[in-house]
Amino acid sequence: MKMADGKEDPAMFTSTSLPSDPRLLATVTNAYLGTRVYRDILHINGVYNGAVGDTHRADIPSPVNVRMMVPGADSLAETFTLNTRTGTFSHVLQATDYGATHQIYAHHSLVHLMAFSITIWRSAHTTQPITVQLQTPFVPKSQDLDLNQGPDFQGAHYIYGKTWVPEVDGGPCPTVHMLWTPVPQTLTLRGEEWERSWEFLMAVAESEEEAKRSYSEGLALIAAGSLHSSHVHAWAMLWRGCCIDLDGPLPLRQALYGCLYYLLSAIPPRGNPGFLFHGISPGGLSNGTQGEDYWGHVFWDQDTWMFPNILLFYPEAARAILEYRIRTLEGALRNAQEQGYKGAKFPWESAATGREVCPEEIYGAQEIHVTGDVLMAFEQYYCTTQDQKLFREDGGWKLVDAVAQYWCSRMVWSEEEQCYHIKGVMPPDEYHYRVDNSVYTNAVAQRSLNFAADIARDFLIPVPEEWVDCAKKIKVPFDAEKKYHPEYDGYSPGEPVKQADVVLLGFPLMHPMSSEVRRNDLEMYEPVTELDGPAMTWSMFAVGWLELKEVQRAQSQLNKCFSNITEPFKVSCVSCRGYFPVTNASCFSVLFGYTGFRITRSSLRFNPALPNDINKLKVTGVSYFGNKLKFTIAKEEIRIKVIESRQDPLAPPLEAVLEESGQRFPLREGQSISIPMAAGWIQRSSTEIF
Repeated sequence: MKMADGKEDPAMFTSTSLPSDPRLLATVTNAYLGTRVYRDILHINGVYNGAVGDTHRADIPSPVNVRMMVPGADSLAETFTLNTRTGTFSHVLQATDYGATHQIYAHHSLVHLMAFSITIWRSAHTTQPITVQLQTPFVPKSQDLDLNQGPDFQGAHYIYGKTWVPEVDGGPCPTVHMLWTPVPQTLTLRGEEWERSWEFLMAVAESEEEAKRSYSEGLALIAAGSLHSSHVHAWAMLWRGCCIDLDGPLPLRQALYGCLYYLLSAIPPRGNPGFLFHGISPGGLSNGTQGEDYWGHVFWDQDTWMFPNILLFYPEAARAILEYRIRTLEGALRNAQEQGYKGAKFPWESAATGREVCPEEIYGAQEIHVTGDVLMAFEQYYCTTQDQKLFREDGGWKLVDAVAQYWCSRMVWSEEEQCYHIKGVMPPDEYHYRVDNSVYTNAVAQRSLNFAADIARDFLIPVPEEWVDCAKKIKVPFDAEKKYHPEYDGYSPGEPVKQADVVLLGFPLMHPMSSEVRRNDLEMYEPVTELDGPAMTWSMFAVGWLELKEVQRAQSQLNKCFSNITEPFKVSCVSCRGYFPVTNASCFSVLFGYTGFRITRSSLRFNPALPNDINKLKVTGVSYFGNKLKFTIAKEEIRIKVIESRQDPLAPPLEAVLEESGQRFPLREGQSISIPMAAGWIQRSSTEIF
């Protein structure tokens, strides 16, 4: 698809055929509901069926699964396009004298609605009727719901029903209500008509009242001719506040738009979304049926890989993710209690309750680093927003306190080594289990305790001595002779590793170490890490090499990440784990690799490094303390502009500081500064600069 300047539009993914693997089809989702195009089921955020290890997203029959055809037509050109700018998938049939377009979308701001339209038009002076067939395999039945038929409503058919099995004994079974416009077998453009459109609507909610209200609102917008345009406007506003683009290779630009599209599709709209958000699973709402892509469960991909990207652009959506973790705290408390520990142990795989729902017990029992990953997201949010209300009034402090208690209870004192150990865990590298002192697990536990103590001091809450003692004295394995971090006690150099593990100490943990140790960790683990492991693995190696300004080495790792992005709709595929459109390495690699962004207690640091084939990188909409920033990074300079400020007028303004010289540059709304291509940071100004 070409833009006005004749160049290929990196945000439009077009193909003349569909992939043979249906898992690679484009997805149309919003924060509440979603599907893959041409799939007979859809999913709702937070609606699961099955108990504990059998819990999975409930499959809901999809009335928007419609395929447009013109049987017997000669020389019919066919194209399929995912427009990531408008969140719309379209199928176009083009003959010599007529054409037809099928568009489908999940409305971004009216999250209970999905819709599709069929438009037929003439391109020549003919008077023959033009008929399009609509193939719809829809059957109002589900293996996960006890569905009943209700009376029609405003021309729509209506079904409703509960899931069969609650997640926990005595727990609720969600009810689903669905209304949809009946779909005819054919549509005909009459001889005297030049063009005509038909619109079809579906509303899904967990109450009859909400489903009917949403359907009526959708009908009113259709009558006003503005249903699709209101959706397009919502996406335009979304992209206006968040964009990563670069002057570089088209495939990389496409990968970035694809990554952001699938991520932004999953976040709640601004303002009151009108439903309780239940987090983001790696495959998003387009996946998660029984036996598929972790069955729609939420785990560390959300808190570690998705959250930082969302936070830097849309703190409100990031807060919704944290609120999900707060609402599931009771389940996490029960998880810890059942294993004999204090505090809260977040599940390796989470659904609606916070109880462990991983089908394989070993992961839930041993891969405990996820509890620290959850708290790291809370820390990043606090450092970029200073949102004390979340912690003081909305349950955040209770969660922080519970996690700190868990880590302290999980440690045992070693008289021999005079330090605390955490025993019997599975590290991020899942090739190993029941190991002692996983370096990543222990380091993330230490970070959890340090954050808990810091925030307690901010709120003038007494800090338990145990937190300080455990954080100070926990063992973080380090080989002083070889100057590298062993993955766990007893790790032998050269042992195969499934995925990024020790290299995560440098980022995202930012565990203190010298450049020499950082390099040694990268060189020690890169050659022994599974080539077909998760795509995020190689993005973490790339980020590490970019920190050390080894740009070409970083690029070779990034190429491994990008090789997981499939054509034509840029769905991220990881052979060992599934098809994860939302957990995508491209955005993370650029946002925290090329820019060098790092969230710290007092600043947002930057330290850019661009490969040779990228001349300029633009990151628009970076959020920091209520300000929206635009970074334009070129080979010789960095330009920073405050494009919007919503911060407290009494709060100090922002300034940019260069690391080497200490030179300070005031940042005022609407004004742009230019600084050398060098390391520095954004902070609140201690004094106004004139």
